[in-house]
Amino acid sequence: MRIEQFLTDKAASHPRKVALVTDRKRLCYEELDNLSSRLAGALAKNGVKRNDRVLIFMDNCWEAAVSIFAVLKAGATFSPINASTKADKLAFILTDCEASAILTQAKLMPVVAEAVAGKAPIFVASTLGPNGQCPAGAASFTDCLANEPREIDHHGIDVDLAMLIYTSGSTGRPKGVMMSHRNCDAASDSITTYLRNTPDDIILNVLPLAFDYGLYQLLMAVRMGATLVLEKSFAFPQAIFDRIREEGVTGLPLVPTMAAMILQMRDLQPGFLPSLRYITNTAAALPIAHIERMRSLFPGVQLYSMYGLTECKRCTYLPPEELDRRPGSVGIAIPNTEAFVVDEDGKRAAPDVAGELVIRGPHVMQGYWRNEAATQRMLRPGPNAWEKVLYTGDLFKADKDGFLYFVGRKDDIIKTRGEKVAPKEVEAVLHMHPGVAEAVVVGLPDPVLGQAISALVVLSDPALTEKDIIRHCAHHLEDFMVPKSIEFRSELPKTETGKISRRLAAESVGAAQ
Repeated sequence: MRIEQFLTDKAASHPRKVALVTDRKRLCYEELDNLSSRLAGALAKNGVKRNDRVLIFMDNCWEAAVSIFAVLKAGATFSPINASTKADKLAFILTDCEASAILTQAKLMPVVAEAVAGKAPIFVASTLGPNGQCPAGAASFTDCLANEPREIDHHGIDVDLAMLIYTSGSTGRPKGVMMSHRNCDAASDSITTYLRNTPDDIILNVLPLAFDYGLYQLLMAVRMGATLVLEKSFAFPQAIFDRIREEGVTGLPLVPTMAAMILQMRDLQPGFLPSLRYITNTAAALPIAHIERMRSLFPGVQLYSMYGLTECKRCTYLPPEELDRRPGSVGIAIPNTEAFVVDEDGKRAAPDVAGELVIRGPHVMQGYWRNEAATQRMLRPGPNAWEKVLYTGDLFKADKDGFLYFVGRKDDIIKTRGEKVAPKEVEAVLHMHPGVAEAVVVGLPDPVLGQAISALVVLSDPALTEKDIIRHCAHHLEDFMVPKSIEFRSELPKTETGKISRRLAAESVGAAQ
């Protein structure tokens, strides 16, 4: 199925059901469908055609949701761009994918103007500024929506590209992950199945729509005919909690940094958000200590620990009923997926032996946009002659029952004193200390050790000292795994999507605080 069909189907069957709630507008399915058809017509009128790429450079707003479905209805491929992206990166993406159009907001037009300078003319549509005027160099988004709704017969099929998501890239330029409509359909079907989503769900999303975890909250809600409450950030948690209570929110996707913020708040009582049915976590594993405290704070709420990567959206999930027995696991393969661990020879690893996680399934990407070398590193021949499977680059172990445990990125493994140390193991111990809110562990070049283990820590108890933390680690870890240095920070360096950045952390060690 093509993704825009999610919306047209729900608009036909439940036209007055609320689809989207934002701070400025509430849209029912009929309205969301109508507005996206109007914008699709404007795109087609301005030269956008089947398989063209269109950048959506916006924050979490109703216009972004309309834009996503409008691009798909035009038969094109959308590429969501984080609103914090700078002009040089935007210019690179614009050139790399040869975009036909950019849909943006007035406040972001200076970045767009710098990115398109000196390039061939491109259609740009922008929302109006605070003065009610459209920025120079752009068509009015409002005027585009004034067009008559138009059904475009683009002859697209489900193996066409639906979206092109650029990864942040730990080194070098970002890579465009190619996801077909069939990929997105399979991923959203699998995830909504294990989350037991229904049309009655009301999902609150603060994650950027440019981040696939945030984006899929929209796609899955529309697929199910549920309601999505779209917020711009989690900077003010109490305001988000008020919103959850006002709207009767049932589903809350979060990342570990959000969980850490919640757990640092002192005035929260267990059950303070009674409408919640489930909470999901991905992007990075929640420390076991945080899982235990989250479960105490949200009694009766199903907590899903999950693992995924942009190249296939989602890989694994831990059924909530398994949390007591396997709190450190990220679970089993999602429905209609196979996940297994292989050793350095490509053979399936024995239980409890670390190796690379491999994914088979209909949600695995088509490859990286115009980057065959990178594609071949990730997509390799599978168990069957006709297929390619995804080598994730992540180290995992599987227990005797097949439940998976994240060990670390292959590139993150620290080699110290001739031993291999997974940063996650040290971070898990750091998070066990009740006075530690967040922590990240890195390896630094050392002439004697090879690499020295260093930790950056955010405290919830400011009285703690470096000696206190090292003593705690020494009590729980083998001596070669104990950090040689601890640096205290008010916050840890993060990526655009809110994930703690190990690379930026390593670069900042020793910097003035």
